[in-house]
Formats: sequence, structure tokens, C-alpha cells
Amino acid sequence: MGLRLRDAGPGDLGLVLDFIRALAEYERLSHEVRADEATLARFLFGEPRRAEALIAEWDGAPVGFAVWYYSFSTFLGRPSLYVEDVFVQPAMRGRGIGKAIFAHLAARALAQGCGRMEWSVLDWNAPSIAFYRSLGAKPREGWALQQLTGEALSALASQQG
Repeated sequence: MGLRLRDAGPGDLGLVLDFIRALAEYERLSHEVRADEATLARFLFGEPRRAEALIAEWDGAPVGFAVWYYSFSTFLGRPSLYVEDVFVQPAMRGRGIGKAIFAHLAARALAQGCGRMEWSVLDWNAPSIAFYRSLGAKPREGWALQQLTGEALSALASQQG
């Protein structure tokens, strides 16, 4: 059978959450996982849908996943596909699964009229960085990701007039 990529459905919520936890463990960020099945159901399958997910299967068994969403580039005047997460089980790496996931997402991006596809990678993750370079990806020089979370996010929101 080999590789099959399919859109995740509501019945995959537990599997998606398992992959999120496995990715967080790999990235040494397990302490940051707050997702649960109800929250994922709301944002992956509710209205409005805020993100999409796919499952990678090898010979019928789930071996990886991806989650992405669309943003908008004012400079390009077109949408962008932002890859939030991609994870392939370590034992299944080296079989072209990750490359197939990224190629699939690139095709989706083009089909949706996107001008680019973007994602972030931890600076210590040399194997992933090397993989992304092999795909032709380049770092966005001169840009640093900024983030508001928790109390800082709430404090800023409370200042709304």
C-alpha cells in the first residue's frame, strides 16, 4: 500500500492530539501543550474553521500529521499557507513521508492562490533545518517572530477602548 495522505476528520481528534503530544515531546515542549479534543474539534471542524489537518498513513497505519491555516500577505495581495505543525514518527522517517506532506501542502497552497508557504523551526533542530533546505526553503532574514500569550495577551486586550 505505501503512503496515503488524507484529510483528518472528527474521528481523528484523538490521533491528532497524540501526534501533537509526540511532536511536543520531540521538541522538548510537552509542558506547553494545552490542546484537548474539544478545542481541536471546535477549531479544526467547527464554523468558522480556523485550521486544517491531514493524516499520513503508511500501509494503513497512521505515522504522521500536519496542521495548517491560511493567512494573508498584504504585500503579495494573496493568501499564504502557514504550516503550524508537521510530524512523522521517528521510526518512519527517511521514507519520503515528510517530503510528500510538504509537496501536498505546496499543491494546496497553489490551488488556493497562495503566494507563499511559511513555517517556523526551532533553531536547535538541525535535522529539520537540513530537511527544509533540501526542499528549497530559506530562512526569512531580518525577521524575528513575535508572540503575545497568556497575561500579556489579556492585558493588551483589556486596553481596548
